Amino acid sequence: MNKDIEKIEHRLKDLVSKNEDAIKGFEKASKNSEQVGIKTYFEKKVIERMQFLREIRAAVPDLDLGSVAIDGSAVGALHRTWMDVKAFFAGDNDEAMLEEAVRGDKSAIEDYDKALTETMMPPRLKEIIRTQREKLHNDIQTTEILEDYR
Repeated sequence: MNKDIEKIEHRLKDLVSKNEDAIKGFEKASKNSEQVGIKTYFEKKVIERMQFLREIRAAVPDLDLGSVAIDGSAVGALHRTWMDVKAFFAGDNDEAMLEEAVRGDKSAIEDYDKALTETMMPPRLKEIIRTQREKLHNDIQTTEILEDYR
């Protein structure tokens, strides 16, 4: 396989993994949240991130981006464990889960930024990644507003 394609595949696998972690994390956050509105917000984020995965995979069907099962990474599993610990000790589960959502999205944006630096990335794929990155940025702002509103 061409080195440029390998680099692109590696970057896309990072995005797939990050989105799988987000799906599992938002599911965990929804379970740990108390207010119905916050639970619903996290449930919508799960659906959004599943759509992100579908878009990335559909854009490059010839690349091996792993199984369709939502596995997540070891780092993501540790983060979800931390979410449980934080929820257990936090006086306000909703605020704690919103804070972790912001932290996770900021980490995801870093991976999206790295993917966007790939010069050999096909323009259509780059546009998908750029659009998803913007949605992540907007999610951070929305989550921070929810935190402040509480």
